Amino acid sequence: MFAAPGTLPDFTHKFTREAAERVASNWWKLLLNGALLIVAGVLIFSIHWSVRSLSTFIGALFIVEGVMLALTAGFDARVKRTNVVTGLLSIAVGIAIILWPKPGLLAVAIFLGAWLIVIGTMTISGSLAARKLIPNWWLLLITGLLEVPLGVLALADPGATLAALITVGGIWAVVVGVTRIVLSFELKRLPNDVDKAYAQATNGSTATSGHVDPSRLTPAAS
Repeated sequence: MFAAPGTLPDFTHKFTREAAERVASNWWKLLLNGALLIVAGVLIFSIHWSVRSLSTFIGALFIVEGVMLALTAGFDARVKRTNVVTGLLSIAVGIAIILWPKPGLLAVAIFLGAWLIVIGTMTISGSLAARKLIPNWWLLLITGLLEVPLGVLALADPGATLAALITVGGIWAVVVGVTRIVLSFELKRLPNDVDKAYAQATNGSTATSGHVDPSRLTPAAS
């Protein structure tokens, strides 16, 4: 979402400050998305769904997720392009679920499970790539580690009951929504964290060797 393996150059204060500001600009989108997911999760558990109505609702969630992802700014242009492509694919999957003639549990479960595995894998790799810049990057890691097994669960028995599909979708929406809200506030203060980390690294490195060690520019989690 914010970074991909191999996309981060050597750290300097200019790079980390600009990248932090770019990523921090996503905080309100993440906050809004997290709140919507929590509401969606509560609705999934609260409403007596038919297969048709649940598939339409899940399809709408895919579309919202796709729009949010496509609008998310990453550390560089390559990540932005990846987000746009992935977001458009999510939108396409959502439309396909909604327009599917007489959707069955099998079709909805396959779409949902496959997408959770794909997006979960991307979230895990992105969290590891961004661990030197995002405070509490492990929140992204936890999100990915949740999405992948939920996707496997949905695909393991795609002909399962409607209740099982509701459980997978509801758990994903609520838990991911909460983690995104927490992460949104982490992103909001990311530029200040970078400045503090750079100041600490500069003071320590200048006192000992006269230069700054780029590896010490990881923002401190607060």
